[in-house]
Amino acid sequence: MGKTLVVVESPAKAKTIEKFLGKNYIVKASMGHLRDLPKSQFGVDVEHNFQAKYINIRGKGDLIKSLRESAKIVDKVYLATDPDREGEAIAWHLAHILNLDDQRPCRIEFHEITKPAIQNAVKNPRPIDIDRVDAQQARRILDRIVGYQLSPLLWRKIRKGLSAGRVQSVAVRMICDREKEIQAFIPEEYWSITAKLREKVKQPQFTAGLVTIAGEKAHILNEQQAAFIQAELEQNQFIVTDVKRRERKRNPQAPFTTSSLQQEASRKLGFTSRKTMMLAQQLYEGLAIGAGNHVGLVTYIRTDSTRIAESAQAEARDYIAARYGADHLPDKPPIYSSKKNSQDAHEAIRPTTLELPPEKVSPHLSKDQLKLYTLIWGRFVASQMTAAAYDTLTIDIAANQYGLRANGSRLKFAGFMAAYTDSKEDGDDDQDIDLPALVPDQQIQLNKILAEQHFTQPPPRYTEASLVKTLEEQGIGRPSTYAPIIDTIVTRGYVEKSEKKFIPTELGCLVVDLLKQYFQKIVDVQFTAGLEDQLDNVAEGEVNYKQVLTDFYQPFSTTLAQAEEEIGHVELPVEISDVPCEACGQLMIVKTGRYGNFLACPGFPQCRNTKPIIKDIGVPCPKCQGSIVERKTKRGKLFYGCQQYPECDYVTWDMPLKENCSTCGHFLVRRGFKKGGSTSVCGNSNCLTNAKTAPETKPKANKKIKSSAKSSQSAATVRRKKSV
Repeated sequence: MGKTLVVVESPAKAKTIEKFLGKNYIVKASMGHLRDLPKSQFGVDVEHNFQAKYINIRGKGDLIKSLRESAKIVDKVYLATDPDREGEAIAWHLAHILNLDDQRPCRIEFHEITKPAIQNAVKNPRPIDIDRVDAQQARRILDRIVGYQLSPLLWRKIRKGLSAGRVQSVAVRMICDREKEIQAFIPEEYWSITAKLREKVKQPQFTAGLVTIAGEKAHILNEQQAAFIQAELEQNQFIVTDVKRRERKRNPQAPFTTSSLQQEASRKLGFTSRKTMMLAQQLYEGLAIGAGNHVGLVTYIRTDSTRIAESAQAEARDYIAARYGADHLPDKPPIYSSKKNSQDAHEAIRPTTLELPPEKVSPHLSKDQLKLYTLIWGRFVASQMTAAAYDTLTIDIAANQYGLRANGSRLKFAGFMAAYTDSKEDGDDDQDIDLPALVPDQQIQLNKILAEQHFTQPPPRYTEASLVKTLEEQGIGRPSTYAPIIDTIVTRGYVEKSEKKFIPTELGCLVVDLLKQYFQKIVDVQFTAGLEDQLDNVAEGEVNYKQVLTDFYQPFSTTLAQAEEEIGHVELPVEISDVPCEACGQLMIVKTGRYGNFLACPGFPQCRNTKPIIKDIGVPCPKCQGSIVERKTKRGKLFYGCQQYPECDYVTWDMPLKENCSTCGHFLVRRGFKKGGSTSVCGNSNCLTNAKTAPETKPKANKKIKSSAKSSQSAATVRRKKSV
């Protein structure tokens, strides 16, 4: 039997697959793309039907030579790049480099890196799917058109280093528009009234909220109204008018797609989208489990489908019945509907086998790998289980013209929650509330009436999780592009992150306003979503990709020429500091550089003095008694260090406070939790109080119920050019 060369994208994947295939197979990694459009030029001949000029990527010469030499000594070559459009394009480029006929069966595809999946793939090779390649080419050329023709316009008119993109510009616009909504928002006052009631003296109290006044929904607009109602209620009798008992079901969530995984990992684990995808890639490509055995732990991680293979569902049902009992199994395996424009080529993200639970693989995984694997494992198992059941109780109470209501609920059957609780269920909506066994016409006792002032709130700023969710709902981009998009808009200085929320900068708003004026379609949500639909049609063979490019480019080029002529140089607002330049005495101005803001002399180029922006937090350094100042890492993460650095090397991630520890006298620090909240602890790690200090603000726990009375990365991955 002759040898076969199998080309994958990453070395980690190659190592895992080589163990499955045996000695007659040579498995090598392409390290992502080997051919691409040139960086130094546009690389697309728009005059000749958008002919792309592909070249071998600089620095890949030795790798290409090695692959060619390997291809010469084998009988067959299989291209096993990732099972998506990007992977199909990489396979197409590999076929060109290795002089393979792309219409012959040279492409193999698998969705999980397990021995049966790999062995089945090599038995069923197929030709390269040119329609999927064309869809990737169209996306790449569209991004090249916008990036290489619109971005230079921004350089000339605003400043160097800026960029525009089909998806990134829409994302920035969404953040800017949300900020404008927040700034324009006018809060409105309203009041809520709750009654603390009990059946009899010395029995437990329960809470009922005012819901109606004279049969109409209660609207209390000011303190005077609230005080009047409060006084009347304190004089009234409280009579039970209705008692309703029901059963409420809570269904499990679907198994993860790429975007829902990013959202959940952000909410539950505090992971950025980039970190989530890096860890997920590692779990997919395979890790050493046990005696040097490389195992792919999860299925393919770039998917927007919630479909699960029948074999995986059968395995899950056996596992659930054995671990949780038959009562946790639904009569039929559940089927979850996917999003409107989802590509159903891949399954949802799930464990490759349930024979490797998190507790079994934990010694072989890093802390963060284990966290993400546990998340994927729990979500998948729960998705195949029965609904949770709650006993609910609603009590309506009358006090003359005032109607009050108390809601209670208690978990009766855990169902899927025995395996996993979604982050949406971790809030107050599931807090257990016990109510007394009351009957209609029963009189109950008033303990206290509480009136509380509230104000309507503006829409919240986007977090990574909510931005990803909105992009997906609007059909903007693809799940695999969200992580690099977020990185790009932060790196370019268009948005900043504060307390995990995105805030647009003046630069971001200025660029968006300019694009709105001249390139409305580039930042239009519906247009961008429609373009994604056209790319889907290309992948299905329904539309020619060059027609898509023509329809986009003709109006774009006309607008570009008009903007070039009409737009003058745009002056960015200059923020003047109160810090004088040591060299010439002028007040320094705030500039933005690669690693954030800094102070620079306005006399440039005659005076080139610069200095970092230092925020003194008013706490002395415990090592040298100098000032502790706020600093940022190159990636923008906040930390605190001595101003005397490098002479003094004191640093801490926790914010020092002006209060001192009562035990040792060291200053306290504010320590945050990944899931939200914080606590004050002694900054001295050796202080005895650290072991005793309880959190002031705890992370959200898995609460069960709420009363309605209360208001409420591998190398290949790095190199792959996912479009933004």
